[in-house]
Amino acid sequence: MLVSRNLRELYPDGVFPAACQSRVLLDHVMSKWGVLVLLALSEGEPLRWSELRRRAQGVSEKMLAQTLRTLADDGLVHREARPVVPPHVEYSLTEPGEQLAALLVPLMQWVAGHAGDRPTT
Repeated sequence: MLVSRNLRELYPDGVFPAACQSRVLLDHVMSKWGVLVLLALSEGEPLRWSELRRRAQGVSEKMLAQTLRTLADDGLVHREARPVVPPHVEYSLTEPGEQLAALLVPLMQWVAGHAGDRPTT
């Protein structure tokens, strides 16, 4: 398969070994909440924490805070805190975050388009 061959050329030792550095970022990016946060921010407008929580329905406050902190630490999300009362914090994608979101959008389009195709058990 062409994709596998390209991965082998880029990573001769493979991305499958447990010690591969890509594993940590892959875990962060492909977590349920990570994907949803990245997709919510992919629409271009900075979002406040409460707006992100409404968009990613079902996420707990703790998980959203942890996900945003992790994605910011990974350099994918920018956190801007404005020194006003009450505090005003907005989140947006960094350039690497935008590049990643551009790849995730087609994946989510495929997932959404095929979600109803799953066999029932």
